[in-house]
Order: sequence, then structure tokens, then C-alpha cells
Amino acid sequence: MTTETVPCLLRGLKFASIPVGDQDRALAFYTGKLGLAVATDQPMGEGADAPRWIELRIPGADTRLVLFTPEEHRDRVGTFTGLSVWTEDVETAYRIYVERGVEFVGPPAVEPWGTYALLKDPDGNVICLSSR
Repeated sequence: MTTETVPCLLRGLKFASIPVGDQDRALAFYTGKLGLAVATDQPMGEGADAPRWIELRIPGADTRLVLFTPEEHRDRVGTFTGLSVWTEDVETAYRIYVERGVEFVGPPAVEPWGTYALLKDPDGNVICLSSR
């Protein structure tokens, strides 16, 4: 095994996808409850029932969240996303989001590595809200 380091050509994470069952409901949640902003909302096909490519911006961050689910990933809707988003103050964010009607798995927990709380979107997807 070699320990030689190769140059990395990657520059960051462009977007992470959240599998959703209803794009309109998810869009209302992520913008109206969590405060994300729409960067792109474009149809991905013909007809009124065509799915859309919806990219959301987190204010001040480069990475975007995408609300799009390919047919072959429909079984992932309502699962643990593996996503972790950070905030300066988990306890305050938790309190404000609960007031806005956001569901959490439980209250914030303090661990040696930081504070976190698991929030759920309307589809049941679980996202970790944590301190930096």
C-alpha cells in the first residue's frame, strides 16, 4: 500500500439531494419553515405532472439542497438522509423551528463532539442539525 498523496481536483460539494414524495409540500417546508431560498425551480420534462429540478440555497453557504427524487430512489423517501447541516446555536434553532412547526426526533443532545438535534421533514426524512 502506498501513502503517496495525489493532488485533489475537487473544490467542494455542489449539492446534496433530499428524496421527497411531494415537491410542492417539500418546497413549502424548506422555504417556509427552515428559511432556505429557491435558487432554481425548473421542469424536467413535458406536462403538468413532470417532476421539477428544485435547488435551494442555504444563506451564506455554497452547497445547495436539491428536492428531486429519481424513480429508482423512491424507496429512499422518508429515511435517514445522512445530511448534517450546522448552525451557530442548536438550542436556539431547535426552539425557533419547533415554534414554526418543525418536527424533531427529540430535543438537542450534547456530545463530546458537539450539540445536535435530528429534524424531520414532511416526508419523514431525518436531517441532523448540529453545531460546527
